[in-house]
Amino acid sequence: MRIIVAIDIIGGKCVRLTRGDFSTKKIYNEDPLEVALQIEDNGIQYLHLVDLDGAKNNRIENIRVLEKIAWKTKLKIDFGGGLRSYDDLITVFNAGARQVTTGSVAVTNPKMFIEWLAKLGQEKLILGADCIDRKVSTGGWLDKSDKEIVSFISRYRSKGVKYTICTDIQKDGMLQGPATDLYKEILETVKINLIASGGISSFKDIEDVREAGCEGVIIGKAVYEGKITLKELGSLC
Repeated sequence: MRIIVAIDIIGGKCVRLTRGDFSTKKIYNEDPLEVALQIEDNGIQYLHLVDLDGAKNNRIENIRVLEKIAWKTKLKIDFGGGLRSYDDLITVFNAGARQVTTGSVAVTNPKMFIEWLAKLGQEKLILGADCIDRKVSTGGWLDKSDKEIVSFISRYRSKGVKYTICTDIQKDGMLQGPATDLYKEILETVKINLIASGGISSFKDIEDVREAGCEGVIIGKAVYEGKITLKELGSLC
């Protein structure tokens, strides 16, 4: 299972939110590159980089952070937040991302999302599938749709999507365990590379989502709050 560390960006700084609430913003480092270098130095290869300003404002806001990290490290970066056009995707790939994650367009403009998938191929595009009360949320988790999470993922798998990141928003930033039961349900229904995100606080949580069948796991707040060290995560890579 891939170990992926998250860096969330607001105003060019490394932050974390709780349950996606922007009012809970906590700054952990003024320089995301410093964090990225620490991730790399501990033998971790994968970075989930989220432009929270972009997600909220429907446009890419922190492309320079991506460029700097891609230039200064060899991390395999997936980038999400504010991607609303094919030109946005090309901009992000040119800045150094290996993959892009998008959920909002998959909800609001399925035809466009499928066109992106056809153009980029299934290795480049990750479906963002974030939910609250089993309903998919978009726009930096500010907008709740009527899309049920399992059927949403299943529909896009049938269209060729290979990877999806699923976050139970109620778990995010709470450090009280991931949505393992939901992941099991998804994987019993859909054969997809599922990346767990939200609530990870211990090695047991990581083992639980691995046993559930997840292909990857994203760890964020647990690292920044010292629940799990980068060195410990590196030992799993």
